[in-house]
Amino acid sequence: MTTRKKQVSVVDDDESVREALPDLLRSFGLSVEAFASAEAFLNSKSLETSDGMILDVAMPGMTGPELQQELGRRGRRISIIFITAIKDEDVRSKLIREGACDCLFKPFSADDLQDALRLASLLD
Repeated sequence: MTTRKKQVSVVDDDESVREALPDLLRSFGLSVEAFASAEAFLNSKSLETSDGMILDVAMPGMTGPELQQELGRRGRRISIIFITAIKDEDVRSKLIREGACDCLFKPFSADDLQDALRLASLLD
């Protein structure tokens, strides 16, 4: 019996993140889709199929925390790991209090990402 790969959506306005992070996530055995904006994610089939998200905090248009709130309004429960270049522990703590599984400061290591994915129940 085969187990379905967990699907993770990467939502980040930084093209280099959208190019590099999916390759790393695939090397962990995950299925990955990448989006340049929160709005693009909301208008995709991944809205219904993603098991988890790697979500940038600060993006043009809808921010990561605003997307988290919108998913809550729509009743869509999904494991969220935030990533941010803003090294602010207060922001990190607030995001976790509001339901994020973790918040990693850029740049982060592959080990840190794996730990966050395990915390989010996206990796064994």
